[in-house]
Amino acid sequence: MRELRYPPAERLDLLETLHGRAVADPYRWLEDTDSAATKEWATAQDGLYARFATRFHSRDWFTDHVRALLGAGTVGSPVWRGERRFHMRRTADQEHAVLYVQDGEGPERVLLDPGALDSTGLTTLDSWRPDRDGRLLAYQLSEGGDEESVLRVMDVDTGATVDGPIDRARYSPIAWLPDASAFYYVRRLPPEEVPEGEESYHRRVYLHRLGTPTDEDVLVFGSDRDKTEYFVPSVSRDGRWLMLSAVRGTAPGTDAWIADLSESGPEAPRLVPVQQGMVAALDTHVGRDGRLYLQTDREAPRGRLCVADPTVPGPEHWTTLVAEDPEAVLEDFAILDGPGMERPELLVAWSRHAIDEVTRHDLATGERLGALPMPGLGTIGGLSERPEGGHECWFGYTDSVHPSAVYRYDATTGGVTLWDEAPGEVDVPPVRAEQVTFTSKDGTAVRMLVVSPAEEAEGPRPTILYGYGGFRISLSPAYSAATLAWVRAGGVYAVANLRGGLEEGEEWHEAGMLDRKQNVFDDCAAAAEHLVATGVTTPGRLAVMGGSNGGLLVGAMVTQRPDLFAAAVCSAPLLDMVRYERFGLGQLWNVEYGSADDPEQLGWLLGYSPYHNVREGTRYPATLFTVFDNDTRVDPLHARKLCALLQSATSAPLEEAPILLRRESEVGHSARSVSRSVALSAEQLAFLAHHLGLVLP
Repeated sequence: MRELRYPPAERLDLLETLHGRAVADPYRWLEDTDSAATKEWATAQDGLYARFATRFHSRDWFTDHVRALLGAGTVGSPVWRGERRFHMRRTADQEHAVLYVQDGEGPERVLLDPGALDSTGLTTLDSWRPDRDGRLLAYQLSEGGDEESVLRVMDVDTGATVDGPIDRARYSPIAWLPDASAFYYVRRLPPEEVPEGEESYHRRVYLHRLGTPTDEDVLVFGSDRDKTEYFVPSVSRDGRWLMLSAVRGTAPGTDAWIADLSESGPEAPRLVPVQQGMVAALDTHVGRDGRLYLQTDREAPRGRLCVADPTVPGPEHWTTLVAEDPEAVLEDFAILDGPGMERPELLVAWSRHAIDEVTRHDLATGERLGALPMPGLGTIGGLSERPEGGHECWFGYTDSVHPSAVYRYDATTGGVTLWDEAPGEVDVPPVRAEQVTFTSKDGTAVRMLVVSPAEEAEGPRPTILYGYGGFRISLSPAYSAATLAWVRAGGVYAVANLRGGLEEGEEWHEAGMLDRKQNVFDDCAAAAEHLVATGVTTPGRLAVMGGSNGGLLVGAMVTQRPDLFAAAVCSAPLLDMVRYERFGLGQLWNVEYGSADDPEQLGWLLGYSPYHNVREGTRYPATLFTVFDNDTRVDPLHARKLCALLQSATSAPLEEAPILLRRESEVGHSARSVSRSVALSAEQLAFLAHHLGLVLP
């Protein structure tokens, strides 16, 4: 058998001076996806991975078990329009969830099935929103994982397309006027109207009249705003109030306005500021009682719910309805004020150390009335009430061993009942899920959920440590086929709630961003050390895993603490933190990471950028990079560059601790078909099983 070698990769003597710092970039040529040299190198990496993948003998086992566990399917909470309801469901034999509609007690029928639209599984339903009466549906489809949604409008009764397609509407919110004659939406400017390289930015809010050409759409907002801003328009149920918010990139601060459409009309709303220039999140909603509800972390890092008169919406007029909880993060609320309710209620969803709960309050005063019984220690998928008012609320639920389900709360009885559940039957392995607390480098207490086989271990087990740590994203208990397959095989799967997320509120997020980003990596290292110290595993049987911003985490762990891990899976990662803003959607994230254009911030980035902290002659863990050719968020060039550099620098023999790259075409950063998900998970788990010494049952 021919000796395995890493594919040759020219190492450039490229040294760039940035703000007086010498910054090396030996593999910059790998940034050019279309160059002959990059294609040749990538094809050789494909061959190397294919040869190694034949050694991962557990791949078929994981394929079978991940597929079987995904056979549970999924179910979503209902969206009501009178007696008509819309809901998503996926059965075991479907590649994507299907959107159904049902009138009263009549039969449900398929409204949108991505699998029927495209038998290859490459088309995804990115978002949908019915009008006020449920007669029309605005929906967005994208193809090949590029997330470039195309917007259309359907007649729900006939299934006929009545408007669209409208392009450049990627994940656009839709705000219908009450008579469904028009809607507000968000669209990027045409490429020819923006500077080169900025085609993914420059959003605007438009009013679109149904059936008219898009070049007649009325520009409502955004022409004088930052190119990276995202906008969210919404309209109150009675059609009187337009609410509009703006967020720069992924920043935690929200600017918000409100306009009385009865005074100005929908084409030229007179926007009155609700909040501007504050580093504080804010969501606004006008209730059926006429009050403006404001969910915010302003002066309350864990969140509070305020009310105001929409005619005088400024912060000086806000009254706290539900105060901040010192140990729980406010996530959502629902208003139950239907006919016949003697005491209208407010439901509030909280996350207490990443475990969700729901409390009941008096709608008028905010007085706490009690709490809803929860199905377990898990995660709620939002609260959903009837828009016209009612005494019912629905919420999704999942935890480590329960697939998605929907529960219904009835305020007239106080009861919580199972309303719908995932349609498939699965054999979930017996597991033990335990939330543990450990201490990070600076003394901060950090929590972690550890899922392990139910039977006691006779010794350290092969363990995967998963983390994210950024962008206000919380990791809470959820059903995961990959996790359960790993545990069924005898391994342990640990999910750490690192700083940078929102598990403990906005202060927790801010403690893991910008100049404090190193806290995230210190938390992850402390999590690994805790797993070793408590006998769960050993460095020789421990892997780190993550994707996107979590891929940056993995890159930092591999380069900062290679002694702690035997293997790593780094998926769709950010790794060159000096040049990340130049590619994909990178300019949206400088509010989280900082910018190399700033001398001080360049210092932060160079301090942890994985690509700039590789040390020649270090024994690095076996590392698998997984990337997706149609990823429009994080360019695969990051993985290519660090892969080449690690292959050159590592002292570990290729046969023992390989550095490998797995590419996948026609998929992107986010949604994918079930079969694609199964294949990816199986190969990642098989790679880790091979290098952690996991012996299948």
